[in-house]
Amino acid sequence: MSNVTFSRRRLLGVASAALLVPAQVRADDLTRRNVSSFAAQDWRDHFSELGKAAIVADTASRALHFWSGDGTDYRIYPTSVPRTDELTKRGYTTIVRKKVGPDWTPTASQRERFPDWRYMPPGPDNPLGTHAMYFDWPAYLIHGTHDTRKIGRRSSDGCIGLFNSNVEALFEVTPIGTQVRLI
Repeated sequence: MSNVTFSRRRLLGVASAALLVPAQVRADDLTRRNVSSFAAQDWRDHFSELGKAAIVADTASRALHFWSGDGTDYRIYPTSVPRTDELTKRGYTTIVRKKVGPDWTPTASQRERFPDWRYMPPGPDNPLGTHAMYFDWPAYLIHGTHDTRKIGRRSSDGCIGLFNSNVEALFEVTPIGTQVRLI
């Protein structure tokens, strides 16, 4: 049996150190644990060919799967998903535009539900985070978020959200014309 002694000083020191760990580090740890529980998917279950690249956004598991056009790069990221089934659009679409530092304008239905919401330029308060990839469906996209609490939850008005660091990595490898399936 080991002889470990605990003192108030030691307990306070450990508690203080835990509080000093930045929120992003704790979020990254949560992401690693979440990602390891996601089931890998096969692109052939969703598309007849890879084309330029392929993305499957799985709203049930709250995971985004990416395959490069040559099939050598497979990535999986935790996501936020739409709050309700009514806000969730499912089916096939394509990435038609990408933007670093997106601005945000609430949709008509958002303004109806939240009359105080207004246009927001790029920046730390923008709900689209640092990068956005737009679908050929109006008002639906994959984007980052500054609010890391949203990832892994039903928290969006229809979009697929990722940690800013993850959307930046995905943005770099995703060409315009990438096929997307939301399930």
